[in-house]
Amino acid sequence: MGLPVKDQMKFWGIFAAVFLIALWYLGDVIMPFLLGGAIAYFMDPVADKLEDMGCSRALATTIITVIALVVFVLMAFLIVPTIVKQTASLIDSAPQIFKRLRLFLTDTFPSIMDENSVLRQSLDTLGETIKAKGGDLINGIFSSAMSVINILVMFVIVPVVAFYMLLDWDKMIAKIDGLLPRDHAPTIRKLAGEIDTTLASFIRGQGTVCLTMGAYYAIGLMIVGLQFGLLVGAFAGLITFIPYIGALIGGALAIGLGLYQFWGDWVPLGLVAGVFMIGQVLEGNVITPRLVGNSVGLHPVWLMFSLSVFGTLFGFVGMLVAVPVAASIGVIIRFVIKQYQEARLYTGTKNPTPPKETS
Repeated sequence: MGLPVKDQMKFWGIFAAVFLIALWYLGDVIMPFLLGGAIAYFMDPVADKLEDMGCSRALATTIITVIALVVFVLMAFLIVPTIVKQTASLIDSAPQIFKRLRLFLTDTFPSIMDENSVLRQSLDTLGETIKAKGGDLINGIFSSAMSVINILVMFVIVPVVAFYMLLDWDKMIAKIDGLLPRDHAPTIRKLAGEIDTTLASFIRGQGTVCLTMGAYYAIGLMIVGLQFGLLVGAFAGLITFIPYIGALIGGALAIGLGLYQFWGDWVPLGLVAGVFMIGQVLEGNVITPRLVGNSVGLHPVWLMFSLSVFGTLFGFVGMLVAVPVAASIGVIIRFVIKQYQEARLYTGTKNPTPPKETS
C-alpha cells in the first residue's frame, strides 16, 4: 500500500524547507560544490562519448579536466583581464559618449533639447553618474564577492569536486535510483528524465549556443575594430538565451558605441551591423537547431523570474540553483496539469448512461 498523499506532501514539504534553509545559511559554503556539480553535469555527455570511443571513465575524466584547466587558464590570463580593462575604459568614456549623444540630439531635435529641458539635463548628468558609480561598483565586486581567499578556495575546490563528481557520475545516478521509493519509482524516473531533457536543452544546448555566439560576436567586433568589441561580444553572448532580444540589445549597444568611435565613417558601422545580422542567421538556422533542437527548454520569462527571485533571496548561489529549480518546477507543473486533464474533475462524465425509457 502506497504512502497516503497527505503524508507525501508533508515529507516533500519538509524536504523543501530543509533545502531552502540550507541554501540560506550555507550558501557561500556550498557554492563551490554546486559549481563543481554543474560542470560535471555539463561534461558528462562528453565523458560518455569518450567512453564509447574506448577510453575508461578515469581516462575520459582526466582528459576533460586537463583541457578544461587549459581553457580556464587561458581565459583567466587573456580574456578576463581584457574584459575588465574594457569595462573600466567604457565607464571612463561614459561622459564623452553622452555628451556626443546630447550634441547629436541638439542638432537633430533642437525643439526638445533646449537648455532647460529635462532630457538635456539628464544626459549631462548620466555619463558622470556612470563614471562615478561604475568604478565603485567594480571595486565593490572585487573586494567583497571575490576576495583573495574566496578566489583561492574556488580555484582549488571546484576543479576537485568537478573531477570526482564527473568520475562517479553514473554510479551516483544509480545509487540515487536505488533509493527511490518503489511505489513511485517509475513516475519519479519519468519526471527526472523530463527535467534532465529540459536542463540539457538549456545548460548543455543553450549554454553552448551562448558560448559560441559570444565568441563569434567578440571575434567579429574585434576584427571590425570596435574599441569595446570583446566586452560587447561577451555581453551579447551572455543574453543570447533570450530569443531575438539578446541580439537586439547587443546590436544596439555595438552600433551605439560604433557611432561614438566611427562617427562619419559608415563602412565600419555597416560591418558592425553585419556581424549581428550574420550572427542571427547562423544562430537561427544552424547553431540553435543543431545544439538545442526541438526539445522543451526553459521559457525566457520564467527563467528571468527564477533568477531574480533566487538571486534576491540567496545571492549568487541562488542564481546557480535557479535554473535546475525552475526546470524542475516547470516539469512538475506540466505533470500536474496533465494529471488534472485526465482526472474526472476536468473531463466530467464523458459518456453518461442514457436514462431508461419508461413504457
